[in-house]
Amino acid sequence: MAKPLVAIVGRPNVGKSTFFNKICGQRLSIVDDTPGVTRDRIYADAEWCGYNFRLIDTGGIDEKSDDVFQGNIREQVDIAIDLADVIVFIVDGQDGLTQTDHEVGNILRRTNKKVILVVNKLDNFEVENTYEFYELGFGEPFPISCEQAKGLGEVLDEIVKDLKKSDASEDEDTIKIALVGRPNVGKSSLTNRILGFDRVVVSPVAGTTRDAIETDFVFDGQKFTLIDTAGLRRQRSYEKQSVEGYSVIRSMEAIERADVVLIVFDASQEISEQDVRVAGYVHEAGKPSVVIMNKWDLVQKDGSTINQYESKLKDSLSFMSYFKSMYVSAVTGKRLTNVIETIKEVYANNSRRIPTGTLNELLSQAMLSNEPPYRNGRRLKISYITQFKTNPPTFVLFCNDASLMHFSYLRYLENRFREAVDFSGTPIKFVTRSKGDKE
Repeated sequence: MAKPLVAIVGRPNVGKSTFFNKICGQRLSIVDDTPGVTRDRIYADAEWCGYNFRLIDTGGIDEKSDDVFQGNIREQVDIAIDLADVIVFIVDGQDGLTQTDHEVGNILRRTNKKVILVVNKLDNFEVENTYEFYELGFGEPFPISCEQAKGLGEVLDEIVKDLKKSDASEDEDTIKIALVGRPNVGKSSLTNRILGFDRVVVSPVAGTTRDAIETDFVFDGQKFTLIDTAGLRRQRSYEKQSVEGYSVIRSMEAIERADVVLIVFDASQEISEQDVRVAGYVHEAGKPSVVIMNKWDLVQKDGSTINQYESKLKDSLSFMSYFKSMYVSAVTGKRLTNVIETIKEVYANNSRRIPTGTLNELLSQAMLSNEPPYRNGRRLKISYITQFKTNPPTFVLFCNDASLMHFSYLRYLENRFREAVDFSGTPIKFVTRSKGDKE
């Protein structure tokens, strides 16, 4: 289930970016006293009281401004409002109620979204400065000081009050497949070829798909949902194109919701930095995946061509050595007959559970071949291993002192486990716990 979206909206220079940075716990937005600094959207994950959501910062709305970017700013705000589950409307308690605040309020009243009115810059918590904002018609204003982090807890309580936690049983019998990649690698053509009919618009113009388009289908009795997404561009490629910027949010959501991700490359072009970055998003999300080398029909081939491409993939995707690849053509349908079976295979690997006895036997063999390391004059001792969860397979190593574990030894253990068990196409994780840890 996708994380709920919370959009921060208001006129320029009321403290939207400061609010965003305080909630997300890191300095992601540019904070400056000059109005109009935030021109493109910025988003980040946030959590409060067990509720996870995605926070979107937006540029300030001022329709009377001479800023040449105001049209783009307004467009991105409209999209943020459309995407959002909750809207945080921030006003300035020192400046008081302005005509521009009324204009922003009029925009928000036309939505059916929950709007939380927040009065910022009340460093001394002058609650009386909030009274005039009742005129906006959004109920009781929340007084805060972003600079001093006052009142943020109450706002967060209100944000999560009506949010739903994801239901693990939702669509549990359906395998959700997301297609991701940079623009114009053939994701929509692959979607149509897999479905067998034209469900989405296919165009040679990069960036045609602006949103994630879902289609349900059944194959050999198994239900699937196919999610075609917009192309993931490098950030500098969409800094002035708000629609493209917000498309990234939908693509990232699709990755989160997916059970399997098809990472689509254009085989007729060199592997790019952005190709690798997209694969990195999928890897960090812990999702099983298949690397689809599309447009294979355009490649000049001989007997060793696939081996040469595999070597390039291994170099470029060294951080996800478990990758599984297919060389296909969406145009001709070549090599696509096995794509569903491959999806089911990596999904099964991601859901694989190994008996504790087998795990500890594999661990013993690995430690006999390569003893745990010394660190600061002490040797790491691993007592036993157990599988904590699946999707992705996650294993807990109980040891005398987790601080003695070195990342290189964890990588060694992962390689040994992969040699013994088929985890192709899926990441696996190892977590260390010291003796006596309560968690």
